[in-house]
Amino acid sequence: MSNKVWIVIPAAGVGARMQADRPKQYLSLAGKTVIEHTLTCFTGHPAVAGIVVAISTGDPFWPAIVRDESWVFTAPGGKERADSVLNALDYLADTLHVPPESWVLVHDAARPCLSRTDLERLLAVRADRAANGALLAIPVRDTMKRTLPGSCRVAHTEDRNGLWHALTPQMAPLGILRDALSRALLTGASVTDEASALELAGLHPLLVEGDARNIKITRPADLALAAFFLQSA
Repeated sequence: MSNKVWIVIPAAGVGARMQADRPKQYLSLAGKTVIEHTLTCFTGHPAVAGIVVAISTGDPFWPAIVRDESWVFTAPGGKERADSVLNALDYLADTLHVPPESWVLVHDAARPCLSRTDLERLLAVRADRAANGALLAIPVRDTMKRTLPGSCRVAHTEDRNGLWHALTPQMAPLGILRDALSRALLTGASVTDEASALELAGLHPLLVEGDARNIKITRPADLALAAFFLQSA
């Protein structure tokens, strides 16, 4: 199991921007729920040891998704994404006794269009002995505008050179990521993804260019786009 990776999926969010009757990860998409498609991105891959999904206490939808699969475990969800991820990492370390040097990939529950090609490209980073983390990302191609504070008026145009859109999965050794997230949360730092926790710890995760079809479902129109990508894959 030393060369295996573990998948962490924070799935405790409510997805308020979808304005739906359930969290977005449980919405119907191409005959399944969103999170079922997300889980399928990793099932059957020879490098994956298992998946830990962080869910809210009393989540009424999750029991219908996974019943007897021995490769899927659950951890308690937290108030924020970083709390959920840290709970899942604690579960891996303290309950499943996964070694700290084992690689962990954190992936959004509502990002169901991850391709196997992108997954393989990210996993290849493990061969780089100098790497302490990596994430899929896309170079910024559009013109970026900064607004005036509290306004929708343009303050100035940002230089897009060197800017990337962060995607998931984001990957790091279990012990390094667990320590980085713990320290960031203790200091009250703003941690919007795993890479930002690694950055606060003084590390420089590697950007791995991914496919733009790896979208995160956030708004209603994203469901139709995701369905198109899945059906054309």
